[in-house]
Amino acid sequence: MGALVGVIGAGQVGAAATYLLSATPGVSDIVLVDLDLARAAGEAADIGHAAAFGTSARVREGSYAELAGADLVVVTAGASLKPGQTRLELLHQNIRIVGQIIEQVLKVAPDTIFLFATNPVDVMPAVAVRHYGVKPGRAIGTGCTLDSIRFRDRLAHHLEVAAASVHAYVLGEHGDSEVLHWSSAQVGGVPILDFAAQRGKPIDAAMRAQIHEDVRTSAYRIKAGKGVSNFGIGGCIARLARAILMDERVVFPVSTYLPEFLGVRETCISLPHVLGEEGASAPIHPLLDEAERVALRSSAAVLSDTIANGLKVLSAPA
Repeated sequence: MGALVGVIGAGQVGAAATYLLSATPGVSDIVLVDLDLARAAGEAADIGHAAAFGTSARVREGSYAELAGADLVVVTAGASLKPGQTRLELLHQNIRIVGQIIEQVLKVAPDTIFLFATNPVDVMPAVAVRHYGVKPGRAIGTGCTLDSIRFRDRLAHHLEVAAASVHAYVLGEHGDSEVLHWSSAQVGGVPILDFAAQRGKPIDAAMRAQIHEDVRTSAYRIKAGKGVSNFGIGGCIARLARAILMDERVVFPVSTYLPEFLGVRETCISLPHVLGEEGASAPIHPLLDEAERVALRSSAAVLSDTIANGLKVLSAPA
């Protein structure tokens, strides 16, 4: 028997995630929850019809009450990123929305695992832990998982190899202060710069800067073109859900609350974690060169300040 998964938010990200989750191993039932009941019903029916072509999960719209006993709750609800807007600028719009969602879910599924995709995504796990008492490993942000895939994809195109052969991570904030972990990137056990040189496709400082810019601004470019970035994050959600629900023990760079990191208190950044049925493990601390250490500490500090501001918002009268 598979798991019950709740998806909060029937917008384009929630719909894409629900569709991909419907074919994800380990998922048997999906409840789509949204304040717009007609939208949730329409998306659930449409996705359910597509799922019926295969051996997929049952999809239905529902209320928070129907999330009782949910194994995983995916949170996608909130305002979307607009052209020219940063993820951190969404804080005041989305933190109260997500706070209300957490409250409602905990009433019926106190032991569920939360997977947050609502921006600023790195703030939401910290809010769940600090304000609502969720265990750190059960409050997970999608974090830099999608950024890492974009990094690998960009490197794969340059090197003319399959993206699956590239091992590279993006760490820190899912946003403008993210850190591409070049010092650990490799293909076939060969450091990425050495591999690139052997392929006759060297990666010099200018190329590194261009790749960094391409990865950092990828979502902005997508949204400028089509108005929303939904399939990439939908695929990310489905893959992380599979790792959790199937107890795969796979390593992904997700964001979880950290009481301290590199001297920065109360932050929430993406680091490698082992994902399984209990949620996310304690973070794995990667080896960093000095430039990466400085940049990652700066990223952690940005998020520490943002989390503090977010907690003030939640504590203030509505």
